[in-house]
Amino acid sequence: MSLTVDDRLLEKAMRGEVDDASFVACVRDSLPYAWEVISGVVARMRDGGAGFADNRTPPPDERARGQLLRVLASDAMRGALERHFGVRLAFQNCHRVAAFDLTTDGAAARYERFVSPRAQLLNQSPDLVDC
Repeated sequence: MSLTVDDRLLEKAMRGEVDDASFVACVRDSLPYAWEVISGVVARMRDGGAGFADNRTPPPDERARGQLLRVLASDAMRGALERHFGVRLAFQNCHRVAAFDLTTDGAAARYERFVSPRAQLLNQSPDLVDC
């Protein structure tokens, strides 16, 4: 199961649309490692001023790795986090998460390079075979 959904939020979802704030709070509470990594990358991106930051540190265990995979593989979760933080997220392998502020000069080109097949191939390592 990807998310731990409390009864009130589930009832709200059954009645209609759920607002981003409620959904993001559910993601944050359900996937704390993923939240920590993504919010940390976004903070570093904002502090650096280059419109880009990434995480290259592998997760400490499979549970943490699973959180990153779930949050970034879900269009709903990924989209909500992108809207919440005002960034574009990108993902390579099992742990390299990057945040881009596409309004910053050069960030859009850097994003295109990051998500290219070439970048994916160059980011391979024997250590990542089973990630």
